[in-house]
Amino acid sequence: MALTRRALLLGGGAALGAYGARALAPDGFSTTGAGLIVPGGGDGLLNDASLLSETPVFRQAGFNDTDTALVDALRAELAAARAEGRAVNIGAARHSMGGQAIPRDGHALSLDNAAVVVSGDTYRVQAGARWRQVIAALDPLGLSPKVMQSNHDFGVAATFSVNAHGWPAPLGPMGATVLSLGMVLADGSAIRASRDENTAIFNAAMGGYGLIGLITDLEVQAAPNLLLEPTFAVMQARDFSTAFAGAMGPDVPMAYGRLNVDRAGFFTEAMLVTYRAAADQGDLPPASGSGALSHASRHIFRAQLGSDWVKRRRWGIETGIGARLAGAATRNSLLNEPVITLDDRDPTRTDILHEYFVAPEAFPAFLEVCRAIIPASYQDLLNVTLRWVAQDAESLLSYAPDGPRIAAVMLFSQEMTARAEADMARMTAALIGAVQGIGGSYYLPYRLHATQAQFRQGYARAAEFVALKRQLDPGLVLRNALWDRYMADI
Repeated sequence: MALTRRALLLGGGAALGAYGARALAPDGFSTTGAGLIVPGGGDGLLNDASLLSETPVFRQAGFNDTDTALVDALRAELAAARAEGRAVNIGAARHSMGGQAIPRDGHALSLDNAAVVVSGDTYRVQAGARWRQVIAALDPLGLSPKVMQSNHDFGVAATFSVNAHGWPAPLGPMGATVLSLGMVLADGSAIRASRDENTAIFNAAMGGYGLIGLITDLEVQAAPNLLLEPTFAVMQARDFSTAFAGAMGPDVPMAYGRLNVDRAGFFTEAMLVTYRAAADQGDLPPASGSGALSHASRHIFRAQLGSDWVKRRRWGIETGIGARLAGAATRNSLLNEPVITLDDRDPTRTDILHEYFVAPEAFPAFLEVCRAIIPASYQDLLNVTLRWVAQDAESLLSYAPDGPRIAAVMLFSQEMTARAEADMARMTAALIGAVQGIGGSYYLPYRLHATQAQFRQGYARAAEFVALKRQLDPGLVLRNALWDRYMADI
């Protein structure tokens, strides 16, 4: 049996999130505060994957309706919120980390409608579907998501709303694969948006964090499911960007990289993993899950905490015997991993993600920036995964507006103390400033530690986004912590 990527790389986590699920109920409501919210309760608390965003909300409502029934239900919810002067925001698994899907004192809506209808090489999916449900629908037909996050328990509409990318290459964010979507605007009107219809709304909703409208369904491109074989190359970190750019091409449908994180060799070595189609495609096996090896790898991954010895051993296994044992796997099997695989079960700590985007030619400077800032902090970095992201000139809040980027996804383990939170905020602001100094950008779904100036520098079209949002939603019904922190005063 071929090792899965996550088992092979001992908790590799090319993820928008191996984190936080341990202390949350399935819908994201805190189990440590006032308990789950009942409709109209008015005193419930909602949290997200950081476990640091506990926020009071007035009402929680879940929907599994489809089409007309869903539109009518969302219209009623919006009307009630407008009448009360309350905010509305919609979410799925709530894996963000700074309240981006939480409306303070407002109506927190959740979708769990999961119908997937495949037509040719596209599929229509209800907004509440998780990626595991998309894989289950596509896999028997020889298809696979063209771009998705690297964990299968995120919501499809949520992926579009944060404009997340994955590790399929050499593609851009998931929004680039969406052909059209249905949406209910703040005034209750139901529209369709695409690159040809309501284009400005489509581009704003792509990475718009639910601030433009409530998505009901999406039409998305699929890709062929293939049996893929990996190739591993270990190199000096300074040479990685050249090797990564050189590997991008039609014969490499999936690729990612990794950096060593022990202090003695911090960010000095890299590994590039590329996947190519096997010569014999034959009859592809059904998409598999994470398996026992992936779960066993959690113990090594978590043993890194506070131990440079384990970090060095893990790097040696990943680049040595792990690479030699790797085998072929289908594209869908590689994508079919849950967040919970590497779950942190320590109630005194939480996993915090950062993500930075730099031009390939700036990657050596990025390594220097990280060496200067991260080891001097109080934070424990457990993993870095590197992805290739093509240019995104469509989204108004694009993190790659003017060319391809190398994305660095960093997973930190943070103590849940005031001291650790203050240190994380200081380190994050320092990293963002330094990355912006070399022409890079940062990703918005995580802790809200960027300054106002850093947000406006990193997202140059934010004023355009806000102007359109105010035009569509003059009463500012659709709000969340991201809006409150960075855009309310623009």
